[in-house]
Amino acid sequence: MSKSMTRWNPAREMMSLRDAMDRLLGESFVRPWSNLGVFGREGFALDMYETDDDVVIEATLPGLKPDEIDIQVSGNTLTIKGERKEEKKKEKGSYLYQERSYGKFCRSVALPTEVNVDKANAEFEHGILTLTLPKSETVKPKSIKIKTK
Repeated sequence: MSKSMTRWNPAREMMSLRDAMDRLLGESFVRPWSNLGVFGREGFALDMYETDDDVVIEATLPGLKPDEIDIQVSGNTLTIKGERKEEKKKEKGSYLYQERSYGKFCRSVALPTEVNVDKANAEFEHGILTLTLPKSETVKPKSIKIKTK
């Protein structure tokens, strides 16, 4: 078993300290709500993917009812917003932990292409909102057939 010595480089150590301080200050002042769970800093978690015909968004919105969610498309921006109302306070006892967040939330994301909002479909099941937004006919690829002479 061989052992090797590594030369100490104070500049390398200072950079890691600087990075740690930047992260600490950034999380404390720039993003103070980064650990608020589902409705925290970014609002809520979502996935977006596209197929040949549709743009599909799946958003995690636990504890909400469909009528508490507002979905809007303006240009190429999708906005999902709503409000999670706070439950009644406990009459007896006191909280040991209270990590669930309450209040209004809003999240806007850019859509990758034009969509036909009139043919959109929204389904909500087990806290998952699934939006299917058909792509506009003008942006769908069209093939051109070659004629032989």
